Amino acid sequence: MRFRSAPVVAGIAAITLMATACGSGGGEGGGEDASGEGSLVIWSDPERADAIQAAAEEFAEANGVEVDVQGLAFDDIQGDLLNAHQAGNAPDVFIGAHDWTGNLVRNGAVQPVELPQDRADGLEATAIDALTYDGQLFGVPYSQENIFLMRNTELAPDAPETFEELVEAGTELKDAGDTSEVLAMAVGQEGEPFRMNALFTSAGGYLFGQDDTGTWNPADLGVGSDDSVAAMEKIAEYGEAGEGVLRRSIDTENDAVLFYEEDAPFFIAGPWNIGDANDSGVDFEISAIPGFEGEAPASPYIGYHSFFVTEGSANSALAQEFVTNYVTDTEFILSLYEADPRTPVQVEALESVSADDPNIAAIAEAGADGMPMPSIPEMGETWEPLGIAQAAAISGEDVREAMEAAHETIAAQIGE
Repeated sequence: MRFRSAPVVAGIAAITLMATACGSGGGEGGGEDASGEGSLVIWSDPERADAIQAAAEEFAEANGVEVDVQGLAFDDIQGDLLNAHQAGNAPDVFIGAHDWTGNLVRNGAVQPVELPQDRADGLEATAIDALTYDGQLFGVPYSQENIFLMRNTELAPDAPETFEELVEAGTELKDAGDTSEVLAMAVGQEGEPFRMNALFTSAGGYLFGQDDTGTWNPADLGVGSDDSVAAMEKIAEYGEAGEGVLRRSIDTENDAVLFYEEDAPFFIAGPWNIGDANDSGVDFEISAIPGFEGEAPASPYIGYHSFFVTEGSANSALAQEFVTNYVTDTEFILSLYEADPRTPVQVEALESVSADDPNIAAIAEAGADGMPMPSIPEMGETWEPLGIAQAAAISGEDVREAMEAAHETIAAQIGE
């Protein structure tokens, strides 16, 4: 799945499930099962629920507790958690995306995590930074995902070092009739800021500024700034009124197909595309998305999946023990990887899976210049207005007018 912030929508289906959870603050069963032993309730997406349950058996036996892992659709977890927390029926631990952190903290739904230094040292430093909010760590990250450039090595043997080189190579293939597209990069009718961020930042655009400590500053909104307008004007040169490389007719429904059917030599892809790419029969390699010549490196968003501890959990000490000393264990991370392959942020686990699958190492390397997606609550208000503005720029509309309109909309929504 993609890491994208979205407005929190309450899930109805999980409310019945929450009524039976023995999580925080007074739900039926409290924090104990019928035998009087403690119980730890964990919410996970279904893809990893069985793996977590199996791997947690050792923890359960060692601590004399029951571990109950309940599966919810990933996109429902945040909204359902906030509702459950208010109702006193929340789980003790739950899986979530790092960019939920600000909203969870603002709603008092999560507690800080006290991660021992030796455990923290075993994780990628940027992953720890991504889960740190107002100077406190609020989750334990275990995997990351970022977009990257996938290329057909028969059509494009060498990885382009700049976006201009990519366009030149792709255009030659298109002009020769070998492909129908230069690049398969989803834009769509309403834009794809998640993907566009790589080029946007290379050209000097920015969404939110940061203070001296690296904390995102919602008061420094940069969408309509001169730098961001100039960045989108540069990107628009490759749009429908320019080179025709970026087009709204390419979206997430057909971008991968263009690459798998060899109609495009290059593809802005994500980890979720690897399985189908392997099945397609296309010989491909993974590399970093190239930035513009003479500009900053392209900086794709990095999303982290993490384990959080619910504020007010009746089993707080047990939950803290699980996420700090068990979730950070190499074997546990590897068991999650086997269930749902995602790039581990635990260094030993990453080394282990990279030895067996060079694509994992390549994806991690392609994210070296990436940026953690801002975790402030205001981030959720940016996607739609910014996407619409970027799609308008690609279509050939006035870039400044589109970006300034998006800026005003976002500013009004976040109360800047």
